[in-house]
Amino acid sequence: MKIAVYGREFNQSVLPYVQDVFDALAEFDVEVIVAEAFNRFISGNITFRKPIRFFNGCEDLRSNADILLSLGGDGTMLDAVTLIRDSGIPVIGINFGRLGFLASINKDDVRRAIGNLVNQEFTLDPRALLTVEADRDLFDGQNFALNDVTIHRRDNSAMMIIHAYLNDEFLNSYWADGLIVATPTGSTAYSLSCGGPIVFPQSGNFVVTPVSPHNLNVRPVILSDSNVLRFEIEGRSSKYLLSCDSRTETISNSIQLKVCKAGFQINLVRLNNESYLSTLRKKLLWGIDTRNY
Repeated sequence: MKIAVYGREFNQSVLPYVQDVFDALAEFDVEVIVAEAFNRFISGNITFRKPIRFFNGCEDLRSNADILLSLGGDGTMLDAVTLIRDSGIPVIGINFGRLGFLASINKDDVRRAIGNLVNQEFTLDPRALLTVEADRDLFDGQNFALNDVTIHRRDNSAMMIIHAYLNDEFLNSYWADGLIVATPTGSTAYSLSCGGPIVFPQSGNFVVTPVSPHNLNVRPVILSDSNVLRFEIEGRSSKYLLSCDSRTETISNSIQLKVCKAGFQINLVRLNNESYLSTLRKKLLWGIDTRNY
């Protein structure tokens, strides 16, 4: 098996767990290819028991990796999506962060998790993405999002007005600090913290959630992912922020944006002892009375 390893810079206290990852990969005789930027960060701190190769982008991975292993939190997993793109390579994350909805493998379970991967003891959980388009290039071609596409005010200026159209029919004018369009995967992220609902994967929907709306009657809405949303921005400021997951660009208020379902999916790896429901219960502390702790 060929496994690609990706990570970002993190606290030095995590290095022993990173060493555990590479030791387990060597123990299971896995062919390893490491992101070159990540290797520069860990070089001199990690011992490789077997020769490794390096990659820089999606084209290096397409024929050289069976699985991408992300080391870090959910933000690292979202970065990893930009490397996988439409290649279909499954991705799994070992959580060195905090909550870890996407990077669901505990850092203490490294050896067991890699053993499951090598022994094919997992299933694939396909997840829909969003894509955002405009009359100019956005995000250097990485204009897709696994979690959400967000329009947000740039500074402490007055609220913005976002005119939303559903399949070119007027939907609403949102007087707010911003607007989130979230996938089912992203429904447990920023959208949830702004009062949006939890949407299960494979439901075929996305969520439109306003950020601090001026009119309290304006609530999140759930739409079929076959729809196309178009947005026009109005406000006192001439510049606003547009985000695809963790990538952000500054846009002008003259721009028109179109958001719809992307033409490809991302395959998350689910080990056979975990499910979406078990992750929800564990991460959101469902069924736990915190007064006992």
